[in-house]
Amino acid sequence: MNFIRAAAACPKIKVAEVEYNLDNIKTCIKRAKNENVKILVFPELSLTAYTCGDLFLQEDLITAVNGALQKLCSFSKGEDMLIIVGAPLEYNTSLYNCAFVIFEGNILGIVPKSFIPNYSEFYEKRWFTEGLGLTNGSLNLPFQKNIPFGTNLLFKDGDLVVGVEICEDLWVTIPPSSYLSLLGANVLVNLSASNEIVSKADYRRGLVESQSARCMSAYVYASSGVYESSTDLVFSGHLIIGENGGLLAENERFQRENEVLTALIDIQKLKQERKRNISFRDSFTNLPFQPQFIEFSLLKKDFGSFDRYVDPHPFVPSNENEREGRCKEIFSIQSAGLAKRLIHTSMEKVVLGISGGLDSTLALLVAVKTMDMLNLPRKNIITITMPGFGTTDRTYSNAVKLCKALGCDFREVNIVDACIQHFKDIGHSVEQYDVTYENVQARERTQILMDLANKEGALLIGTGDLSELALGWCTYNGDHMSMYSVNCSVPKTLVRYLVQYVAEKEMNEEDSHILLDILDTPVSPELLPKDSQGNISQKTEDIVGPYELHDFFLYYFIRQGAPSQKIFLLAEQAFKGVYDKATIEKWWEKFYTRFFTQQFKRSALPDGPKVGTISLSPRGDWRMPSDASYNVWKQNQ
Repeated sequence: MNFIRAAAACPKIKVAEVEYNLDNIKTCIKRAKNENVKILVFPELSLTAYTCGDLFLQEDLITAVNGALQKLCSFSKGEDMLIIVGAPLEYNTSLYNCAFVIFEGNILGIVPKSFIPNYSEFYEKRWFTEGLGLTNGSLNLPFQKNIPFGTNLLFKDGDLVVGVEICEDLWVTIPPSSYLSLLGANVLVNLSASNEIVSKADYRRGLVESQSARCMSAYVYASSGVYESSTDLVFSGHLIIGENGGLLAENERFQRENEVLTALIDIQKLKQERKRNISFRDSFTNLPFQPQFIEFSLLKKDFGSFDRYVDPHPFVPSNENEREGRCKEIFSIQSAGLAKRLIHTSMEKVVLGISGGLDSTLALLVAVKTMDMLNLPRKNIITITMPGFGTTDRTYSNAVKLCKALGCDFREVNIVDACIQHFKDIGHSVEQYDVTYENVQARERTQILMDLANKEGALLIGTGDLSELALGWCTYNGDHMSMYSVNCSVPKTLVRYLVQYVAEKEMNEEDSHILLDILDTPVSPELLPKDSQGNISQKTEDIVGPYELHDFFLYYFIRQGAPSQKIFLLAEQAFKGVYDKATIEKWWEKFYTRFFTQQFKRSALPDGPKVGTISLSPRGDWRMPSDASYNVWKQNQ
């Protein structure tokens, strides 16, 4: 499934004491091996320390470095790990600040630092020469000949491609890693010596996150620690591992012992992001150099325990402040879309069917926000409740109270008699509780809504959400159809939080109770008769499965194109202690079966705004034949 464990390390060092530094680097390597690390990155000039100053020009120091590199190569045999360590290199009477990439006893390649800082507290050009433009070279060391040398080196093992840059390279306008990523690198590493001043850590973290996002890569950053010289500067040993704009791991700075920070990187996810992003592919033009690939082969790809955090609710931010901001933004997108459609059609009224359930409640709240924004009276929102065979007192009461509390034009049309007449017309028994029985009600409601919208010169607002569309849990040409669908890219798990946000932040206490009771009501189409106590007898999640699982499946299936086995593994991790393996397997099969067989409904969707990273609109993000087979997914389950 293409997971690889990477690590950033900060060893204890003594300035210019190479053997001591080597011993601590070995200690970090042993610890990393015990944690199944396959890529290990050390700080800039970690064999000597970054703050050696004019000692870099001493021949004895360079000789000691060469000896330590030979010992490190010998030590690396049998470690099955790509080790990337920083050290000075003398080449053609110039000194270079380099990353030495070591694997199984050999230096696979040496990458010089492209950009040498020489401003503010930095004066590296006193000692080092820029490596920018050095490509396709090779050099000899006393213990190894013909070592590839240059800034264009890429280290490849199957789908894993590692690119290397050093400290300042990340801070320039166009970092070398930008080019390396276009040439195939999906794991970028940075050997750094970044000193601490107030707020610099925040900026540094932002650089790593944004570069990993821009390059659609993982980014492993290791910086020098507190044992560097403090003559003028202090270093903190900042270790960061990012992936595609997110933060996988970060250490607590200013540690005083050897430290190894690990994270599990998802190579398959990065591949998928690049495949779907045409702009990334189109950027592969006029590159300043061609890559030199250096092959290596890890014996085992075992990553140990799966300790990568998997959010069970990928559509819903776990942080309360972030979630509140997300809800506010989504409401703005939905209402802006509806406002544009009303202005374009010269309409000032909307029609909504209100059931007392979550989706129609959200659509109503969007309509209210839109009318307020356009300075139109809320009476222009024509809300209709249409009780049928399965409507319960609870949902009916909530629908009535909510519409009146919001100041809408509230109307009621009972559909029972019309449905009974239709059953007679088509020769269907009113006692036969099958799909015809259910869909007659859904289509009767849609007919009423459409016709009333025509009568009032209004726009019929659809209420169905993204999760229902994914499962095809809607009646074709019934609740499936509208004149504008405001919830079409909002998943069910997020619908709950949007309604809760309004209840807690934008409603008075009395009206908030109505929304909270709606939130507490089981999700149901209410198309089958009530039970003997007058309660809902048809619960959606008992039939199609838990929406939190289906939203999880939807995210990884659409957003990442993840294979079945990976989705299953991630679901087990995310819902550990909530659903067992058999339950997850059962509903995953239900998901892909319904997703494939119900595509024809998504091919005929009304317009509606995209609010998140996933949309199933046939005009936008998702274009799929209605007759595609799901057997490949079934076979790989």
